[in-house]
Amino acid sequence: MTIPKGKLVAIMGGSGCGKTTLLRLIGGQLKPSSGQVKVAGQVVGDLDREALYALRRKMSMLFQFGALFTDMSVFDNIAFQLREHTELPEDMIRDLVLMKLNAVGLRGTAKLYPAELSGGMARRVALARAVALDPELIMYDEPFAGLDPISLAAVGNTIRRLNDTLGATSIVVTHDVIESLQIVDYLYFVADGKIVGHGTPDDIRASTEPFVKQFVHAEMDGPVPFHYPAAQYADDLGLPLEKKSRGAA
Repeated sequence: MTIPKGKLVAIMGGSGCGKTTLLRLIGGQLKPSSGQVKVAGQVVGDLDREALYALRRKMSMLFQFGALFTDMSVFDNIAFQLREHTELPEDMIRDLVLMKLNAVGLRGTAKLYPAELSGGMARRVALARAVALDPELIMYDEPFAGLDPISLAAVGNTIRRLNDTLGATSIVVTHDVIESLQIVDYLYFVADGKIVGHGTPDDIRASTEPFVKQFVHAEMDGPVPFHYPAAQYADDLGLPLEKKSRGAA
């Protein structure tokens, strides 16, 4: 899997297939049991603590459901990492925070707390926090989960616009096929620990690869079965042999 600089790439697949684990490998939270994960030419699993933290300062993460600090205002949520990782004066931090909030359309929420925001607004505040330090690599873990159609479109368009404006590289882990096909440059499909399909949005729409086709068109049965492997239903119910022979299920 290759994520080109400056591109917006989606990683898709069924629940539990390892999409979020890939993000953790890229960020160095986990080390691979085999193979390598390289970011900007550096093998993440080989870095010591200091080098890993230095690399992480070039990355950012939008967590599923935002993960805002609940006891901090919107302003302080975004200012937190600027205060933590830079020595900028407070007046400059103020200007940067308001600039990031304006970029996501929420400058007027600076004094509000997360509990006062809708789900879509909280996700956009988290997005503003994710780009506060102008990272080179931005990772999004299910950024569209739980959003209404209007909020979903707003977050999707903002992700695309910020990626292009910042010249960043973005990785989006998501189940949302429709929105992804509208905003990303390239997609990878993962299943059973393997890449089972990849391509541009046009490639994916036209794909006849069974897993990709099932996923994109939301077909209930295919390479991913509806029923989890189990014993015969009649056996579980303890039906007599004569009833089984009549086709009872």
